Amino acid sequence: MQIILVSRGLKGPKTLDLTCRRLRCKFALMAIAGFVGIACVGAAVALAVASPKERALGDIGSLAQRVGDQDARVAEIKRDAQRDLDALAVKLGQLQAQSVRLNALGERLTQVGKLDDGEFNFDEEPGQGGPELTTGADVPAYALPASLDKSIDQLSGQFDTQQAQLEALRDMLMDRTIESSLRPTGMPVNGYISSYFGGRPDPFSGHAARHTGIDIAAPTGTPVTAVAEGMVTFAGQRSGYGDVVEIDHGNGYMTRYAHNSLILVHPGQRVRIGDAIAKAGSTGRSTGSHVHFEVWYHDRVVNPLAYVRSHR
Repeated sequence: MQIILVSRGLKGPKTLDLTCRRLRCKFALMAIAGFVGIACVGAAVALAVASPKERALGDIGSLAQRVGDQDARVAEIKRDAQRDLDALAVKLGQLQAQSVRLNALGERLTQVGKLDDGEFNFDEEPGQGGPELTTGADVPAYALPASLDKSIDQLSGQFDTQQAQLEALRDMLMDRTIESSLRPTGMPVNGYISSYFGGRPDPFSGHAARHTGIDIAAPTGTPVTAVAEGMVTFAGQRSGYGDVVEIDHGNGYMTRYAHNSLILVHPGQRVRIGDAIAKAGSTGRSTGSHVHFEVWYHDRVVNPLAYVRSHR
C-alpha cells in the first residue's frame, strides 16, 4: 500500500510506501510518543488539580495524630502529678501531726524544767528580722496548688520556730542541769546537825571560837557521800581536821569533809553525786564520831546550812 502526498510547496508528489518496515516503525514511534505526551499532560493537569487537597488532608491527618499523642502525654503527666500531689498531701498531714507532737513535747519540757510562764510560748513565733536579699533566680514554670503550697510554707516556718525554741530550751535545761549537778546540795551523811556555822564556845577550851562549817553527828563507819560532781583535790590528813577529803566542783565551789575514819578516794579522782568518798569517824580534833562539812565559794568559806537543806 502506498500513500501519495501532493503539496503546492513541493516540486513534485511524494510517495510513502507503507510496506516499508522502517516507515511503519517511524509511524508507530510517533503514535506512541503522542500518546505518552497526552498522558503526561493529563497526569500533570490531574496532579495540579488534586494535589493541594490531598496534601492538605495528609497534613491535617498528621496534625491530628500529633495532637492525639500530646493529649495522651498530657493526661499521663496529669495522672503522675496527681499521684505526687496526693502523696505530698499525705506527707503534709504526717508532718502536721509531728508538729503537734513537738508542741506537746515543748510544753512538757517547759513544765518539767519549771520555767517561768511565758518564757517559752510555742504558739508564737520568735522575733526575727533583717533585710531580704533577692537572689535573682528565675521562678520555676511549675508550681504547687495555692492551698498546698501555702500549707507547706506555713509548716516549714512552724518547724523553724519549733527548732529554734527547742534548741534554746535544750540549752537552758542543759545549763540548769550542769549548774545543778555542780552546786552542793543535800546532806553528805545520814545524821543530825550537832553544831552550826559561826560563833560558838570551843568544845575543848570553852573559849569563844568561830566554827567554819557544820558538824553532822553520825556513827563511825557511816558512808560519807559527795554532794555534787567534781574532782578530788585532796585526800589525807590536815591539822585539826584529821582525815579529810576536799572536792573541787569547778564552778567556784569546793567542799570539805573532815574527821573521817576511812578515806575511799584519791586525788585526781572524779566523783559524782552520791558517790561514797569516806566513812564517818572521829579523827583529828574531835569529841566524837561526826562529819565536819564545809562549803567554800570562790575561796571564801560560806554557811553550808542553806546547801544541806536544799534539794536538787
